[in-house]
Amino acid sequence: MSVHPLAGDFSVEASAAQIRHYRYAEERLMRTLGGWIALTAELPVKLLFGRHVWDCAQHADLWGRRLPELRAPANQSEPPNERFVKFMDLLDSCEAPDQSPERLVGVYRVLKPHLVATYEAHLAAANPIYEPPTRRILERCVTEERRHVAAGSIVLKRLLDDVARRQQVESWERRLLDALGDAGGVTGRSERPARSFDITGADPAGDLVALDSPFDPACVTPDLRTAIEDHVRALVAGDVARASLRAPEGARDAVSRVVTQGGAVQTWAIVAQAKVGAHRFIKLRLTGPRGTWVVLEQWRQFEGQWRVVDAELIGAEPGP
Repeated sequence: MSVHPLAGDFSVEASAAQIRHYRYAEERLMRTLGGWIALTAELPVKLLFGRHVWDCAQHADLWGRRLPELRAPANQSEPPNERFVKFMDLLDSCEAPDQSPERLVGVYRVLKPHLVATYEAHLAAANPIYEPPTRRILERCVTEERRHVAAGSIVLKRLLDDVARRQQVESWERRLLDALGDAGGVTGRSERPARSFDITGADPAGDLVALDSPFDPACVTPDLRTAIEDHVRALVAGDVARASLRAPEGARDAVSRVVTQGGAVQTWAIVAQAKVGAHRFIKLRLTGPRGTWVVLEQWRQFEGQWRVVDAELIGAEPGP
């Protein structure tokens, strides 16, 4: 049987099937990260997930729009087998508040390094004459997944400062790798699914909240800072109703409960800010007669006015 000398390693049908597998992994991971944001107390981890949700969504969209060019229906996702579904179910199962290290390991030590290795291998095999659209998507995914792996490793290292905790997380990593191996990786065809931790050229700075450096409140824009000050001054005055006016009606009660659960606010400070699209995540340290508590508020503009749309308690220390 003759083979055209310019033909690549993948038939049109095989390429479409593999892309559906990629899309399943990216789409499923997007949903997993989105669900974990609300469960995660640590601000650097929460914001890491928030930023990478967007990239996963972009990757899934790119793969979905590539399919019609391969004579396949658009925006279809398909796992390679049921064992890969079980692997993703296992990765997604870390829902306890103290399982941020396990969540980070599953994404940034197991799945994303595997995607990097798989995308790199596909890129090396993809024909530059026949498959430039696929190659462009692969190049973008490799670049962004390498950056994700680099950022995740930095955040994970900061969380694992206890030997027993590290051992527990290493056991979880081995369990996930076993499940990934049983599935044959994201393509369903790898006897020993590869991982790549090559982060050459990756710059994770834009994915990270400064973990150690002091926060400068001056980086909060004047209009947002004015809105936050008005909101907190009302709390200091005990005027919860006025403080809640900065929140949309559906969020007022929840915001009020969170920011006043330590009692009357006596002093406060903005200790961190992060940006995710149109949202601003503001970390406040509040003190009162019963101690200190830390609240993460989510702010967004409506008709030119900053409003706090959500708030959650992420830490508390009782007073003397």
